[in-house]
Amino acid sequence: MELDPDSLNTRTMYEWMIHSILPRPIAWVSTVSMSGVTNLAPFSFFQGVCARPPTLMFCPVNHRDGSPKDTLRNIEATGEFVVNTVSAADTEAMNATSAIMGFEESEFERFGVAAVPSVMVRPLRVASASVAFECRLDRIIRVSEGPAGGNIVLGRIVRMYVADAVIGANGYPDPDRLDLVGRMGGTEYLRTRDRFSIDRPL
Repeated sequence: MELDPDSLNTRTMYEWMIHSILPRPIAWVSTVSMSGVTNLAPFSFFQGVCARPPTLMFCPVNHRDGSPKDTLRNIEATGEFVVNTVSAADTEAMNATSAIMGFEESEFERFGVAAVPSVMVRPLRVASASVAFECRLDRIIRVSEGPAGGNIVLGRIVRMYVADAVIGANGYPDPDRLDLVGRMGGTEYLRTRDRFSIDRPL
């Protein structure tokens, strides 16, 4: 089977992508508006970029009416955000924060997500997140404008929080203790429990 993206509408192409790019890590991104309203939303187009300088990326897609999501608006205004990891225990709360809300409404408050202050940036971090990356904006790349238009947000990691309870014998986060979830197609998620190792060639 072969597909010509130009022959597909946006929704169909999106479905092909999210059912084929699997599994996807989830960035639970917290921001704050210039007026101090906190925001929290999940994004599964997310990945690390490099370690020097420490940089990550996530991709907020525009709303169906072409307007930018609150997360992107806040980052453009303040230049700061926090990427929180999502464990199995936080899946329901994370999913709730994907709801479309008014710009002056806080997902933290509406859905009762506990938050704690960050160290280097204004946005709060999720209290239950085992790992949180405090970031300052590096740049935003506009891939396309209008409805479902893409944006790539590159953030410089200026501080990391890692819960002591998830540190393993090697001194780094243990995947079993993290118990992170990933996004699949449609409404499906998976837990990072089924793993295997392969030695890399020298």
